[in-house]
Amino acid sequence: MSFCRTKRILPSGGFENSQLVFYGGFVMATGRPQMGSGRKNKKIDARFTEEEYNLILSLEKTLGISKTDLIRKRVLDNAGTVVVNAKELIKSLDNIFAELGRVGNNINQLAKHANTLKLKGLVSSLIIERFNTYFEQHLKNQQQLEITLRKVIRLAGRS
Repeated sequence: MSFCRTKRILPSGGFENSQLVFYGGFVMATGRPQMGSGRKNKKIDARFTEEEYNLILSLEKTLGISKTDLIRKRVLDNAGTVVVNAKELIKSLDNIFAELGRVGNNINQLAKHANTLKLKGLVSSLIIERFNTYFEQHLKNQQQLEITLRKVIRLAGRS
């Protein structure tokens, strides 16, 4: 029996080292080919409660895949999903809505003042035009905020 190390050409054009055994006139490859890229050499340890672990075992049996593949799929397939700190989100939303409340209060005060000036005949058309422009911009901002919040709520509902 004789041994020979060779390089096999891969479809990608690269080479793969393999060990060949000459046995009785036949050439037989032995051993596993060396893995080039994509090698999984990093490990993460995690601890689970009994209930969580039982759920993982149940999913492993149901799906017919290993625990490692199950966890890898669950974590990495949703890698694009944004994880949000709920407390920070609620705090930010609270600040945004408080500011919107203050803006609304200011708009009401300006409208009341403009109506008072209008009754006295002291309001100019330039002031009314500028107020309407700013008010329209405020309404557009408020609509954009509503759209964005709906998207956040939809995304939160998926997770």
